Amino acid sequence: MPDSIHAVCPKCQAINRVQTGRLDSGPVCGKCRAPILAPHPITLTAANFDVFLAKSDLPVLVDFWAPWCAPCRSMAPAYDQAAAMLHPRVILAKCDTQEEQAIANRMRIQGVPTLALFLAGKEKARISGARSANDIVTWVRQNI
Repeated sequence: MPDSIHAVCPKCQAINRVQTGRLDSGPVCGKCRAPILAPHPITLTAANFDVFLAKSDLPVLVDFWAPWCAPCRSMAPAYDQAAAMLHPRVILAKCDTQEEQAIANRMRIQGVPTLALFLAGKEKARISGARSANDIVTWVRQNI
């Protein structure tokens, strides 16, 4: 891993340079002072989706889900656990396909839940179906 990485603030979308040795110490945004790398999933919308994927040096795992989807709702606690387990080396995010239909169409989401792993702004791997926290962590580690 390089000496520093770029991380996008989930609150204001400012791009922050963070020393890799300080990832575990809870870095905050230089612009708005919000925590940059939280141990829980962030919400991606049309306003921040592209910047998070393109400007984050850390891998970004996106859970494409829908509120009406029972498997999505049942996987939510496991996804939260996976976020804590992968923190701060992977950013976990959620994208509501019902609210963000244009993103879902652009990403060609066929069913939910679908997990997509992005590295350097490009999709690296994708898997569909509800998973346990350990399954999510193992799958991510195999693909980064």
